[in-house]
Amino acid sequence: MVKKIAATLLFLSICAVNSWGQTINTAFSIIPLGVKGGDDESNLSCYMIAPEGSNNYVCLDAGTINAGIQKAINRKSLNGTSEETQRKLIKGYLISHAHLDHVAGLIINSPADTAKKIYGIPSVLGILSDKYFTWDAWANFANEGEKPQLKKYTYSPLMEGNSYPLESTEMKVKAFELSHGNPYKSTAFLISHGNSYVLYLGDTGADKIEQSDKLFKLWQAVAPLVNSGQLKAIFLEVSFPNEQPDKQLFGHLTPRLFFSELSKLEALTHEKAFKKVSFIVTHTKPPLQSAEKVKQQLILENVKGLKLIFPEQGRRLKIN
Repeated sequence: MVKKIAATLLFLSICAVNSWGQTINTAFSIIPLGVKGGDDESNLSCYMIAPEGSNNYVCLDAGTINAGIQKAINRKSLNGTSEETQRKLIKGYLISHAHLDHVAGLIINSPADTAKKIYGIPSVLGILSDKYFTWDAWANFANEGEKPQLKKYTYSPLMEGNSYPLESTEMKVKAFELSHGNPYKSTAFLISHGNSYVLYLGDTGADKIEQSDKLFKLWQAVAPLVNSGQLKAIFLEVSFPNEQPDKQLFGHLTPRLFFSELSKLEALTHEKAFKKVSFIVTHTKPPLQSAEKVKQQLILENVKGLKLIFPEQGRRLKIN
């Protein structure tokens, strides 16, 4: 009996050590290279993400690259030069949709880049291949499309619901379709490292306005991860203040719609678990007066006390 008890205690101790070993690497390091939507070409949607302690990043969208890296270097979030960061630290690009404010940095900086993958759902990769990486628009740095193909970038299609490793990193990704001005498609990316997750949503409209169920299906998919404490943060856009008419949202959210959509996720989760998630507000559009109004409305309407994060270009975020 004593031996059985000792063996049981040893087994439990090993499990506890293994569990601790799995959870010590739950943090993500996020460096915003661009945080806005709209017409500021120096600060458009792009977020470098890697497990804390790793230098193997991928970019969530790629609206701004070089200017954002320079800002991050100035703020001591990155070391070295802009060229070194793009060539060596960024291992690939996850493109939610192909609007210019999400891909301009990738296209413009492609001549200075190194070989890597561009990940996206097939419809998004098709736009990159047919519209942007062509010899009329720029040059074809990819492995498909117009010839000659320079083959610097490799298109890596993501089929909805499947999990894929992100090459040269410790992370995996699962893609979910979003509606961004129905029927135009955008994408949410569920990034995982070990037993920890971050959810990044590209531009999206509210289900009721899009006449879609894309967001609700996404909330159903990630609710178990919220309840288990594994989903650490959600990037969600708020482009316009509440005064913006529904007919002029063009597949975007307001503060009111932001909280309305999150209330649907909240209804699928436990209250304490839901409040542990960080919500990173993205894609607020200029002018400055409008962007400030969005922020103030979000703060005033945050009656549930959610953890709202307003990212700043170049300032590193640690999510755990």
